[in-house]
Amino acid sequence: MENHSPSDEENPPAAPDDNDSVYARFSPRRKALIMTTLSFCGFLTPISSTAVLVAIPEVAADFATTGVMINISNALFFVFMALSPIFWGPLAQAIGRRRIFLISSFLLTAFSAGTAAAPNVGAYFAFRMLTAFQGTAFLVVGSVVIGDVWAPTERGRALGVFMSGLLVGPTVAPLLGGIVTTFTTWRVIFWVITALSAVATVMIIFLLPETIPEKPQVLKGLKPLQKVVKVAKLSNPWKVIHPLLIYPNLWIAALAVSSLIWNQYSLLTPIRYVINPRFNLTSPIQSALFFLPPGAGYLCGTFCGGRWSDFVVDKYIKKRGRRVPEDRLNAAVVLMAIAIPGFMIIYGWAVEREVGGIPLVVIVMFLQGFAQLFCLPSLNTYLIDVLQDKGQSSIAVAGNYLARFMFAAAGTAVCLPAIRAIGVGWFSTISGLFISATAVLVWLLTRYGEKWRLDTSEKEAANNHH
Repeated sequence: MENHSPSDEENPPAAPDDNDSVYARFSPRRKALIMTTLSFCGFLTPISSTAVLVAIPEVAADFATTGVMINISNALFFVFMALSPIFWGPLAQAIGRRRIFLISSFLLTAFSAGTAAAPNVGAYFAFRMLTAFQGTAFLVVGSVVIGDVWAPTERGRALGVFMSGLLVGPTVAPLLGGIVTTFTTWRVIFWVITALSAVATVMIIFLLPETIPEKPQVLKGLKPLQKVVKVAKLSNPWKVIHPLLIYPNLWIAALAVSSLIWNQYSLLTPIRYVINPRFNLTSPIQSALFFLPPGAGYLCGTFCGGRWSDFVVDKYIKKRGRRVPEDRLNAAVVLMAIAIPGFMIIYGWAVEREVGGIPLVVIVMFLQGFAQLFCLPSLNTYLIDVLQDKGQSSIAVAGNYLARFMFAAAGTAVCLPAIRAIGVGWFSTISGLFISATAVLVWLLTRYGEKWRLDTSEKEAANNHH
């Protein structure tokens, strides 16, 4: 068969080198404003996912249904979060980052208002799904923007700041939900989110420039109908799923991140059902306070983990004389293998056997949150780095979000039935062992990942020429 050159969208321009002037396009002040906008937007979707957790009984009562049914809506929320990167990841490469942010913030505002005003459980489900689909764009494209603006040796810290909103939000939001539900109706939760989404839209308009290094040419010169067809082709799920399947580097990193996200949501989702009976709590706001210890741990961990991640990269650059993306993962292996599983197991059995009281539960929830977020900046930054030389960071990030939110959906849906069946102690033990198993794979990635990546790229290039 005759050789041919791949199309622009199949073979986008290579990323800049570490010292390329592209990373000096924006002043430190402008970068700070970009980061402020990214972090605020990254905070919105997660709070929409968890603010309602402490109000599940009230939502169920309002719609004359069960808590299990409302919990299913939360699981479906994550399913739609998982599916949307298939659309947003490739589209960010085709039309730019700023347009994606503007479209998503406007629609997120509208759909949040729809959730708040939902007249029945069917409308509630529909608007929740639409909110999830729109909001994930902030997470996927926000990570790609960081790859556009910050050099690899600064990227861990930048992503750590971005993730402070993304991962602290799920623990702060239930406190908001608990306060609102205690003193007014659960619908106010979503009116507050509507207002915050409107603020995000204003911030994007005034503070977020286009950050893609080269102006996208994919849709240039096409008529409106041709643009629609091209966008549909770009949104082909296979473009996101295929790299995730063929690159061991991507699926191992995705599985490792997913194990941590599973752990996060399987810890947070059942708090009201697990903690309230254990400590004889009666109001939503009391159980909401138990979201704060892991939230504080997440906040501390994400800043420390980002700095540690960049430190490890610098150390290995000096050792090797060059940068290898897989070296960054050495920052996460030990904590994933031992610390996070250990804290999770202690938490589960402390609640199950009613030992240690509130202090022990609070301490291990904090430590578990700290260790988890200490690891995530390394894993997430690796996903930006690993295919950036091929111009496919958005595809790698999108595939990772597809995987992580599928596991978040599973954790949200499974945790309550599983805890009722086997107890919180055994459920926490299984979650901890899952993380340990993925840590072994991450360790293998630090040793053999560069070879796997280069071998896969060579095979892929050979296939493209036949």
